[in-house]
Amino acid sequence: MRVAENLNRSLHTLFEDNPDLHLLGEDVVDPYGGAFKITRGLSTRFPDRVLATPLSEGGFVGVAAGLALAGVPAIAEIMFADFVTLAFDQIVNFASKSVSMYGRALPLPLLVRCPTGAGRGYGPTHSQSLQKHFIGVPGLSLYEISPFHDNLALLSGILAQAEPAVLFEDKILYTQPMFAGGRADELFSYDLPYPDPGTARVFLDDPDGADCVLIAPGGLAYRALRAMRALLLDDEISCLLLVPTRLHPFDLEPLMGQLKHARAIFVAEDSTAGGTWGAEIAHQVHQRMWGDLERPVTLIHSADSVIPAAAHLEQQVLVRDTTIHRTIAGVLGA
Repeated sequence: MRVAENLNRSLHTLFEDNPDLHLLGEDVVDPYGGAFKITRGLSTRFPDRVLATPLSEGGFVGVAAGLALAGVPAIAEIMFADFVTLAFDQIVNFASKSVSMYGRALPLPLLVRCPTGAGRGYGPTHSQSLQKHFIGVPGLSLYEISPFHDNLALLSGILAQAEPAVLFEDKILYTQPMFAGGRADELFSYDLPYPDPGTARVFLDDPDGADCVLIAPGGLAYRALRAMRALLLDDEISCLLLVPTRLHPFDLEPLMGQLKHARAIFVAEDSTAGGTWGAEIAHQVHQRMWGDLERPVTLIHSADSVIPAAAHLEQQVLVRDTTIHRTIAGVLGA
């Protein structure tokens, strides 16, 4: 099953199980079913609860947040994550504050879905990874889909918390298969040892015996896996990959046992450098482990550039498997 199909099936199950759940967004109704077909079939089965909206991200995210504040769980789909900036006010100044600014805690089950990332030649305004702009907003949780984590469990867990959340969904990942059965490929295994929504762990033989640890969100999972293969076969470097679904707030404590075994720690992400999720992870690691680290945490980012539409120029800007491979091999002296 591909990631997009798993996400679509998960939404269908959520709507079956929750008769109050609503979804709003541009072109989400059939026969279109969303720009990436993630909402396909939903409006046919639940016509009163799947609503196509005008081209106004601030407007329909505000409506979704109002529904959630009134006790009606709501999902808002942003057609391209780039346009979530148009709803920034509703997310940051309304939804995230409303859970705590009225003198008592209020449930607000709002999920804003954001197809994110590059690799399709969509150019500067339809290819960005804007996760870093929401890091540290009080009352707002950030997540990213992963090919290791079933989306039904992820989405159910997010809505059950009844707090505003933004879910980033890598567009390239939509077309990739979900991992199953504990095998990432013929070399690497994976498991899910940490609490739901948790962090997947990808390793060669012994998770505690890897030379380094790479922390990367789900959108980078396949690129990270290719880099791990090249590091092992070309440079004899073994790497443990950790793929969290919850980006912020991020609990480092469950991972401490793994991190203490590593000669080096790397964090890869698709955003440009500066005030990023990766920088926050590095800060936490340095605070907790400075006396144990052989070297500072190394961050891997996209180039400091807008994302070109031309495929060969786009590849020069993005984090690729070769970017991860080259950075880790360079730091470990291979």
